[in-house]
Amino acid sequence: MKVTELRALCGFALFAAVLLGSAGAAMAGPAPPAPAEDGLSPDQLYLEADTVTRDSETGRTVATGKVQARYQGRTLTADEVVFEPADRLIRAKGSVRILNPDRTAQFADEIVLDQSLSVGAAKGFAVRNEGQIKFAAASAVRRSETLNELNRAIYTPCEICAKDGGEIKPTWSIQADQIVQDREKQVVGYRNAVIRVRGVPVMWLPVFWHPDPQAERRSGFLQPALKTSSRRGLSYEQPYLFVFNPSADLTLSPQINSKVSPFLNGHYRQRFRSGAVDVRGGFTYDRDFDGQGDAFGDPTLRSYILASGAFALTPEWKWGFSAERTSDDLLFEKYDIGGAYEARGPFVPDDRRLISQVYATRQTAKSWFSAGAFSIQGLRPEDDDRTFPQVGPFVEGRFEPVGNLAGGRLRVRASGVALTRDAAPGAPGGTPGLDSRRVTLEGDWRRTDTLLNGLRASVFGNMRMDGYSLGDLEGVAGRSSTQGRALASVGAEVSLPMYRRTSSALVILEPAAQAVAAAGGTGIVVGKTASGSPVYLNEDSVTVVFDDTNLFRLNRFPGYDLTQDGLRLSLAGRAIILWDDGRRANFVLGRSFRSQDSEVFSTTSGLARKASDWIVAVEAEPMAGVSLFARTRLDADGLSVRRAEAGANFQLKRGSGYFRYLKEEAASGSGHRENADIGGEAFLNDNWGVTLYGNRDIAASAWVIRDIGVVYRDGCTRLDIIYRQEDIQVGRLGSSTSVNIRLTLATLGGPLGTR
Repeated sequence: MKVTELRALCGFALFAAVLLGSAGAAMAGPAPPAPAEDGLSPDQLYLEADTVTRDSETGRTVATGKVQARYQGRTLTADEVVFEPADRLIRAKGSVRILNPDRTAQFADEIVLDQSLSVGAAKGFAVRNEGQIKFAAASAVRRSETLNELNRAIYTPCEICAKDGGEIKPTWSIQADQIVQDREKQVVGYRNAVIRVRGVPVMWLPVFWHPDPQAERRSGFLQPALKTSSRRGLSYEQPYLFVFNPSADLTLSPQINSKVSPFLNGHYRQRFRSGAVDVRGGFTYDRDFDGQGDAFGDPTLRSYILASGAFALTPEWKWGFSAERTSDDLLFEKYDIGGAYEARGPFVPDDRRLISQVYATRQTAKSWFSAGAFSIQGLRPEDDDRTFPQVGPFVEGRFEPVGNLAGGRLRVRASGVALTRDAAPGAPGGTPGLDSRRVTLEGDWRRTDTLLNGLRASVFGNMRMDGYSLGDLEGVAGRSSTQGRALASVGAEVSLPMYRRTSSALVILEPAAQAVAAAGGTGIVVGKTASGSPVYLNEDSVTVVFDDTNLFRLNRFPGYDLTQDGLRLSLAGRAIILWDDGRRANFVLGRSFRSQDSEVFSTTSGLARKASDWIVAVEAEPMAGVSLFARTRLDADGLSVRRAEAGANFQLKRGSGYFRYLKEEAASGSGHRENADIGGEAFLNDNWGVTLYGNRDIAASAWVIRDIGVVYRDGCTRLDIIYRQEDIQVGRLGSSTSVNIRLTLATLGGPLGTR
């Protein structure tokens, strides 16, 4: 076949899905309007043309000039149409188009059809659908309603027509002696196929096939991944999708490595009427290896599973689960398995930790209930799974018993949890870990009013009772304790929003204050330090981040174990500017004061002393597609930075990116953590761009990961070539370098523009 046949596509002003339709239905495209209801019976034919001649003896009819024929719901238009009654054939020439009842259409220079307009052959055939998929052939044969054949054909989803109407070479195409499309099996097959890139042949395949581009789902090969690294050497991963039915599929992705044994990944998905399950897993049988691919130890089975499911029992009741485990702490890093630490349920672990859970929830307009249990596997070098608690049951509930109580809202909460440990953290081997069980009942009431002068005033009250049962206290098996406490808080909160309109913006200033009086125990004592100070139970409030989000929160601890008492006053001021063109900025400054120092807050929290640290927060959108934020906590005395967090997001015409920065003191009070995370992509023109990613440990003056890549993209292709340097040192997994090549072809794999 010559390229001129593909070039003919540029001359069509109207394209639609036709001879090569998709599974179950031909390719949908911008087809002409469907034939109007004309009242024809199934055996009647309607014909109109500029000139019609008919041989009265043979019945041969010739129509010329703007010919239109309708029969059994199909419409044919052409420059000339000849009806041969003896052969029961229809021959059409010149700008032939057939519009089918399913709104598909066929185009050709010349075509021969049976009388039903459903089976036939064509010359100079070409088609283009809504997804820009294009076929062109020297000849085409429609064997049946579901089987079509193209000879000396070309297929491409790429653009072939320049804006000025001229021809451009497609980024890639497949040229074959024969292309057969089976709509029933939803597959397109090729014989003697040549894959071309910019018109240059790069691969010959005697037989080749892929799922029909317009089929919703079809078994077949997906986009492969090619990578070279110092850990695994040359690595090639080829996924294959098995579609079992419309609601279930399985993807098997064997990973072939030159330095280490192959690794097989699998991903099973199934939807049910009430929910869905998602199961990922993989395994290999090999020795362990370090960052340079050097093996050590004995060969053994190494595997992982990442599974989850969520189901709706009723509109209110839902339940779900997750199962996450791995045989090796560094398995995901060694075999480059992504998405391992994603959230798969309501209980979310820290980074580099896996969680297995089961849960049930019930939600109505005025109530919420949840029950669950979970366990954790730690993958950090310092983690000891025996010291992690087994949590279950964990029950929470809240509801509003009345719609209005003294002009306010009453909310009742109840919760309970049981934690069991095998070993005590940091203690000698064999020391039993602390077990704890807690039940809580809490009532919260709040009323808010807005006065005529704009002053917003809220009054609130809270009462709470906690009961604790502790076991294996201070590492002594059998030593137990039962403790309880009652907490009560009352307070008021006022704010006065003031606004002023300028010529181009709205400015809002809002001072706010909150006063709280709380009484009751602050913590549950589980032991004493060497100096005699109490040691409080703290299972759920290890990390306290004091910022603008919890400045006015009644309890700044994220959990139940630790609470605040005494008198405190919180003050804040907010300024907001809203420009008419969509830009905006928000500034918050605040601080909290207590009647006395607190021993339950750590010295690094900024809340231990009478006067807290200063809280400053800024958010801004200075232009379309750009957003900035910064939060910092300044020391109460010298205004030195105790904690800082900043970031930016960019979404511009030529690229996108983000930046994150975090600096905070260690919880122990010695040292600090400081790191930066940056990434994005920028395109120099419509096709070529660069990608960057970096994670730097500023405190250690070292890069953790550095990526730099080159990207080529167009309407049908994306090619990423990424160089990565990992300086991370985790266990025996040292630093490594790798080059990752990812090619995405439209209609033959995942969506373009994703990574």
